[in-house]
Amino acid sequence: MGPVNETEISEFYLLGISEEPELQPFLFGLFLSMYLVTITGNLLIILATLSDAHLHTPMYFFLSNLSFADICLSCTIIPKMLVNIQLQSGVITYAGCLTQMSFFILFIGLDDILLTVMAYDRFVAICHPLHYTVIMNPRLCVLLVLGSWIIIVLNALLQSLVVLQLSFCAPLEIPHFFCEYNQMVQLACSDTFLNEIVMYFAAALLGGGPFIGIIFSYSKIVSSVRAISSALGRFKAFSTCASHLSVVLLFYCTSIGVYVSSFSMPSAYASAQASVMYTVVTPMLNPFIYSLRNKELKGALKRILGGRA
Repeated sequence: MGPVNETEISEFYLLGISEEPELQPFLFGLFLSMYLVTITGNLLIILATLSDAHLHTPMYFFLSNLSFADICLSCTIIPKMLVNIQLQSGVITYAGCLTQMSFFILFIGLDDILLTVMAYDRFVAICHPLHYTVIMNPRLCVLLVLGSWIIIVLNALLQSLVVLQLSFCAPLEIPHFFCEYNQMVQLACSDTFLNEIVMYFAAALLGGGPFIGIIFSYSKIVSSVRAISSALGRFKAFSTCASHLSVVLLFYCTSIGVYVSSFSMPSAYASAQASVMYTVVTPMLNPFIYSLRNKELKGALKRILGGRA
């Protein structure tokens, strides 16, 4: 089949996560439930941090931004997925596919960088507690979030622009439930060398860089916690970053699992099914992880829901 110029492309076809017709009603109900839980849970986190003065701290400021990114990530992917399941059609327009890909790159990257910023916040809180309020001042917190947005927006624009230069080969079927960058590049008939360079550079810079930053922060945190003489003191110090560490492990383990499963399982749906973990499950679980052992946050949520703190 010959190449189709990008200006002539009208639509792609998303294959979803399963071709079994009898599974579609179950999948629709499952992902609708997960979507509603994700939106509700993360909205409650944002409302709690805004309404409770006790939560006007750097840690909860970054957490509310992470919740906003998770909401946007879910809204980028799941609604179109639900429509496709309900209509039993995976059709998505070329413009819609490119837009979805761009916003996915933006919000998944924002999640990654915000987790790094939060690791730095925990590093300062535990390793330099006497200087915490001076170092993590409101101006620096805003600059960290603003800088994260600028970096990720530029990355999303760059990756979208290089995809715009590609010509594609029919059939334009994407073995995924959303327009994933790598899957789109694999459909191209034209030279994808530039796309691969941009993709690997972004993965190294915006994937490896934050991961190294998180590892460095927690290595310093572990050293500081071990230096505390009392067992109770060590427990209290480490418990302040236990929720964040859980989210980091969930995010990176599921992300890495996607690529491992795509190589180990030959099914065309393997990568899509594995991607559910970090694109759908992780944003849903984040609010529960942060509120599970956090008394301040649980108290604020109870007040919002009309209960007693």
